[in-house]
Amino acid sequence: MKSFLRYTVLLIALAGLFNRCSSDRNTWTSKAYHNTTAHYNGYYYSREEIAKIEKTIWDSHKDDYNRVLRLYPALDTALAKTYDKEIQEAIKMASISIQRHPNSKWVDDGYILVGKARLYSLDWGNAITTFKYTNKIAKSPEARHRAILSLIHTFTEHQEYNNAQAAVDFLQKEDLDKSNKKTLLLEKAYLYQMQGNLDYMVRNLSEVAPMLKKRDKPGRVYFIIGQVYQKLGFDAEAYNFYKKCIATNPEYEIDFYARLYMAQVTEISRSKSVNTARKSFRKLLKDSKNKEFKDKIYYEMGIFELKQKNINGAITDLNKSVREGRNRQIDGEAYLRLGEIYYDTLRNYQRSQAYYDSAINALPKDYEGYADIKTRAEILNEFVKHLNTIHWQDSLLAMASLDTAALRHRVDSAVQARKAIEDKKLAKQKKQRNRINIDANENPLFATGDETQNENSGNEEVDWYFGNMSAMAVGQNEFKRVWGDVALEDNWRRSMRADAGNAKKDSMANATAEAARKAQQAEEAERAKAPAVDPVVAELAKLEKQIPRTAEQKKEALAKIEEAYFKLGDIYYFKLHENENAVEAYKKLLQRFPETEYEPEVLYKLWLIYKDISPSESERYATILKQKYPESTYAKILVNPNYLQEASQTADQQKLVYKDAYTLYEQGDYAGASAKIAEANAMGETAFTPNLKLLSILIVGKTENVAQYQYQLDLYAKENPNTDLGKYAQTLLDASREVLKANEKRGGIQYVRSLEEAHYFVMVLKRSDNLSDIAAAALEKLNKESFADLKLQTTNLVLNEQYTLTFVTGLPGVSTAIGYIHTFKEKLPAMTELKNYNFNSFVITKDNFDIFYRTKGLDEYLQFFEKNYPAESQ
Repeated sequence: MKSFLRYTVLLIALAGLFNRCSSDRNTWTSKAYHNTTAHYNGYYYSREEIAKIEKTIWDSHKDDYNRVLRLYPALDTALAKTYDKEIQEAIKMASISIQRHPNSKWVDDGYILVGKARLYSLDWGNAITTFKYTNKIAKSPEARHRAILSLIHTFTEHQEYNNAQAAVDFLQKEDLDKSNKKTLLLEKAYLYQMQGNLDYMVRNLSEVAPMLKKRDKPGRVYFIIGQVYQKLGFDAEAYNFYKKCIATNPEYEIDFYARLYMAQVTEISRSKSVNTARKSFRKLLKDSKNKEFKDKIYYEMGIFELKQKNINGAITDLNKSVREGRNRQIDGEAYLRLGEIYYDTLRNYQRSQAYYDSAINALPKDYEGYADIKTRAEILNEFVKHLNTIHWQDSLLAMASLDTAALRHRVDSAVQARKAIEDKKLAKQKKQRNRINIDANENPLFATGDETQNENSGNEEVDWYFGNMSAMAVGQNEFKRVWGDVALEDNWRRSMRADAGNAKKDSMANATAEAARKAQQAEEAERAKAPAVDPVVAELAKLEKQIPRTAEQKKEALAKIEEAYFKLGDIYYFKLHENENAVEAYKKLLQRFPETEYEPEVLYKLWLIYKDISPSESERYATILKQKYPESTYAKILVNPNYLQEASQTADQQKLVYKDAYTLYEQGDYAGASAKIAEANAMGETAFTPNLKLLSILIVGKTENVAQYQYQLDLYAKENPNTDLGKYAQTLLDASREVLKANEKRGGIQYVRSLEEAHYFVMVLKRSDNLSDIAAAALEKLNKESFADLKLQTTNLVLNEQYTLTFVTGLPGVSTAIGYIHTFKEKLPAMTELKNYNFNSFVITKDNFDIFYRTKGLDEYLQFFEKNYPAESQ
């Protein structure tokens, strides 16, 4: 029988020798030859190269156990360059097999290998084309199905999800063998994972689970199913698959995380005993093999306690996770969970801000929901900034009222308290460094894990000496005490081991140590010479620069507090959605600052907050708003809910009129331009009104004195801060001042001696007397009683930091001006509100007033006035 078989094989081989060159022959001997040769030459070697590539991809993949694991590793351009040689070899060998044996049954598989090589090299277009071609020419349905399955994977990797789904839909209608059906379920699961559809992902994985063989790494798949079920909230199902995962004896890291997550879900799925879950966590902590995973264990313990509503326990465990941290992302997630606890549960936004800030710095930028986390962190940063502003400015104002002794006592108390905290921290660190007390009566080399237990590890126990770092530290210290710091070498205990070379090394080491010791002594001596700085004195010096002493500084501090209360209320209301806290912040603002500029807006927001919860309270704030600020935008919105829409339409009409007004202004028709502006203003106040106001100021610059122009520009810039128009007005003002200064430098202050023109009567008042409104009222009364026929106008103007001006315009000539000042001096004794104050008064021409206001040359003009006007008018 054996001889017959040998002859048969020999005949087939001989037949192959005679027929091998003919690939077109269709005999059974030709087929056998080409099938065998194609399979065990080109196809085999190509498949081996593809296997190497796949191994490289898997070996380079790093699983992130903080997320659901990927079913397949991601393809990377940089990594693809490292296995380019294997790619080219795989394509070459598969191509040779196809070309030399076109009628073999391995042609379809050869094309699939070429497609996979293209896929792994990220040559998407050629990979897709190859798989489509294979589907078209494949002789067996199984090969066609394998080609389409590879096409689905390619589409998924290239994020062509619609095309991948179309290919999936096509295959689901086909009659697949077991292998291809299994692959289809895995590819569908991967497609849904990439789309974020965990529900459909886990359905397909659950269906494929019974089909998995050992080579499919079933433990990994079971673990992923458990992760998805846990994420979806099906803890019982998650527990079952974690258990199945462990039963497959997977690699250690997956085994560890499966056990860890089992402890998370055991409370619902098993005995409903919280203690059972905690016991599982403690068991994981005790295992010396899990030392590098302690941060993750504590993190999961914290999450578990959070589910049990044990907030304090969760905070404790999450903080331990950070302290044990070796993985930056786990640290970030622990910080994030702590931030969420203090934000959502405890409403401690200051604490929450600190944790969110740490989380943002630790988490990777591609972390799920990173943008939302960063947004919340920014909100909390802003919130804490305003809260700290209130506390700090209030503290500074309180310190401003203390005498030197009381302030020093308070600073001293604060410094001592801070020093006590620092000393306590240092003592704790020292205690940790020296936590192992060596007992002279015991040999520490044989200390057990219990005897040298790390005080920070809770109930951790180590049952192996070399797995217990504390015991090893004790052993090393005792060894150095007995034998010294000897080199790690053979025969270290021999008394004669030291040769000349070692002696030289010892000598050099001793010299280096001696030099370091002397340098340290010199440094300590230098520090001793330097005068000691009293920390209390240093702190006082820093505070003195910030404590508001003057009225202006106190006003500035209060303004910061006022703004902070307003911003806090807005953050509570709009960003944190804490209406009660928003109401409290707004009310504190109105209570502490009754005249606040924010009052109209605050009253409106209080009306909005109370509208749904307390109609009577809401109506009270609406009434106050309409009575105190009837012309405000907020009051108008209350009266007419369509006000903003109508105002927008009005603004569009104003823009058309403004265009005509600006054209007239450019043509020099200032009267016509002013008329157009008045027409636009008559339509009502809108968001476009500031544009009209600025154009009217530009007309003033062309038609009136420069002082009035500069005054109105200055006022406009202050009324419209941080706006483009306000900044433009400030630019115009600065330019005007620079031009006038340059002119003055060239010629000095030169007043015009021509007095036969219109005059102003001017009172120069001290700003500290606050007489501007009183003086204006007195002059208007004088104008009505003695100069009613002249239609005089009274105006207030700031001259500089010391003086303000109250002046009357419209005096037609010098004689009228002199008559006016005579009348003023006669009536002054009867003006009880003014007679007890010292101020300068004079008359001045319009041109000279421009020079006077521009140069602020009060003394120079008073000299000019004495020389050029009658003595009785002075």
